[in-house]
Amino acid sequence: MVNRGKQPPRARTSPSAKGTARTAGAARTAGTARTAGANRSKSAGRPQRRRPSPAVYRRRRLVVFGALLVVLAMLVAGAVAMSSSLASKADSAASKNDPSGAAPVVQIPSADPIAATTTPSPTPICDLNLVTVTASTDQPAYAAGQNPVLSMKITNGGAAPCQVNVGTSQMEFLVMSGEDRIFSSKDCQAKSEDLVKQIDPGKSETANFPWQRNRTSEGCGAVSAKPGGGGAYYTFKAVLGNKASTKAIFQLG
Repeated sequence: MVNRGKQPPRARTSPSAKGTARTAGAARTAGTARTAGANRSKSAGRPQRRRPSPAVYRRRRLVVFGALLVVLAMLVAGAVAMSSSLASKADSAASKNDPSGAAPVVQIPSADPIAATTTPSPTPICDLNLVTVTASTDQPAYAAGQNPVLSMKITNGGAAPCQVNVGTSQMEFLVMSGEDRIFSSKDCQAKSEDLVKQIDPGKSETANFPWQRNRTSEGCGAVSAKPGGGGAYYTFKAVLGNKASTKAIFQLG
């Protein structure tokens, strides 16, 4: 027979080695058990954390959502304020360019420059130093019962047209007898009015006043006496504002 080869001898475990292995395994098992027990004791000593309920999650989500809404509202308000500020600055700039605030009007020039009209400048007020006031009567003498007509003539002595107030607010017809004040048109004047007239250079405006041969006093007090006749002489003075004429002499019969 052919010898196939010798098999290596198997190691045999002695009884003492087996006991040592069993002792080590028991020790490991006991240590593991003690460690697990200690861990369980520690876990039992600490309170366990509970998971929040769904209601708490919902409340938290609502708080977060509300905070987002507040932030969005603040962003929108800031954008609106910024746009309003920019618009006000633009309006202010436009107002500076156009103080009237109105839109500019484009004027198309006339095809014929000669046909373009310009607004005439207003006629100036007459300088009273260039105005002459003259007093006169329609007759030099009047018979008994005949009423004189007193005339005031205003002449523009300047070189340009001007305006003068020839209303009753400025005019006065004054009759005197020496130093005796006989009559004034202002004493019993019912209404004082303005009447502005334009007078061309060298031209005149005339106002006539029929005198009833009556006597008046300042404030229109009652006067019973009447001017005397019989050939007495009287003077008439025309007054326009602070401009007075020379005296015109006439006779009452």
